[in-house]
Amino acid sequence: MAAYLLIRVAVHDPVQYEEYKRRTPAVVGMFDGEFIVRGGLADVVEGEPDERRVVVVRFPTLDLAHAFLDSPEYAAVKAYRIGAADMEIVVVEGS
Repeated sequence: MAAYLLIRVAVHDPVQYEEYKRRTPAVVGMFDGEFIVRGGLADVVEGEPDERRVVVVRFPTLDLAHAFLDSPEYAAVKAYRIGAADMEIVVVEGS
């Protein structure tokens, strides 16, 4: 069963965050992941407005999603995000 990372990002340093964005796709691909949504217009139609970026990443399995998040490769890329953005990540099984 597929797994999705549902991510909300508040960017504080766009220049530094660009480096994180540039490096992330290669690591996501190492775990057969693919970006479904990566930023773009988000229209809140119910609930409180939220200015954070929305990102959705699909992995073939829950194990691969967790392997990505726990990998040393992602840890190296994640270092570029520290101080540049606050991120909330939820892992969800889906079809």
